[in-house]
Amino acid sequence: MNAEKPILSVLRGTVTSTPPVWFMRQAGRYLPEYRALRAEKGGFLDLVYEEASAAEVTLQPLRRFGFDAAILFSDILIVPHAMGQTLTFTAGEGPRLSPRMDEEPLSGLTPVPERLQAIYRTVATVKADLSPAATLIGFAGSPWTVATYMVAGEGSKEQASARLMAYGNRLRFQELIDEIVRVTADYLAGQVAAGAEAVQLFDSWAGSLAPAEFERWVIEPTRTLVEALRERCPGVPVIGFPKGAGAKLPDYARLTGVDAVGLDETVDPAWAHRALPEGLPVQGNLDPMALLAGGAPLTDAIRRIKSELADRPHIFNLGHGISKDTPIAHVEAALTEIRR
Repeated sequence: MNAEKPILSVLRGTVTSTPPVWFMRQAGRYLPEYRALRAEKGGFLDLVYEEASAAEVTLQPLRRFGFDAAILFSDILIVPHAMGQTLTFTAGEGPRLSPRMDEEPLSGLTPVPERLQAIYRTVATVKADLSPAATLIGFAGSPWTVATYMVAGEGSKEQASARLMAYGNRLRFQELIDEIVRVTADYLAGQVAAGAEAVQLFDSWAGSLAPAEFERWVIEPTRTLVEALRERCPGVPVIGFPKGAGAKLPDYARLTGVDAVGLDETVDPAWAHRALPEGLPVQGNLDPMALLAGGAPLTDAIRRIKSELADRPHIFNLGHGISKDTPIAHVEAALTEIRR
């Protein structure tokens, strides 16, 4: 059955005339059916931790659009929640974690690993209802990005608190990174055991680091995590998405051991094809704003990406998450053009 799944075939190195496709954040606020369910269920965490509802949200975009993959509906901050931080989501303000790890030692947290169990049940529920041709992708945040939230207690534009801690208290920051790696390996292995067929590591803030810091806090922890997954889940592809890595992308691809690299919208696909290891699958990288704009700019952008990556294993995706204001008609038009 797996041999017939287009995304798994590409992740194994197959070049296809028409790339399989899924969109980051394809399950979420741009869909009216999601907004209706969210209004019924209330808080975001309530939705994530209720497996029937989370599975429904995961499957909604596949029913509507026929994407080639389902991406688990969850959040990267489930890992720090399981590590013992308090996690809340406030409308208009985003997630909050407490206590902050620049103020509290890691030993002050009491782990709550049972918080991961509902996520595994969601994966199993989705897998039972998924089309045989579609791939189920699990995910987690990469260690560096998760650490930035744990240190600051919230998202930030420059990740200054984490960067400062990484320079000023290297041993304590390394301890935090190591524990995130350990818990994330358990978490992803649990998703695979429940039915995930591939996993993606989201490193949303990889682009904020100087080169030497990037090597220490992005490449090395990711390599350790990938090696742990190889040992525990042999044959399960790992997609790495280091947003903002830019010129450091080839080193990331070569040194981390990921099976595929996600390209954000700032990466020139032609450059990526030249610079990345030969035959390495890539994923991306339509600008979400082009999808929001629609029309000729959207069509032109899709054709350019398909052309420049035509000779490489390629999964079509966005360069980052879909905008909540994206019209349904634009997604339909994009899929028609991608599959033309």
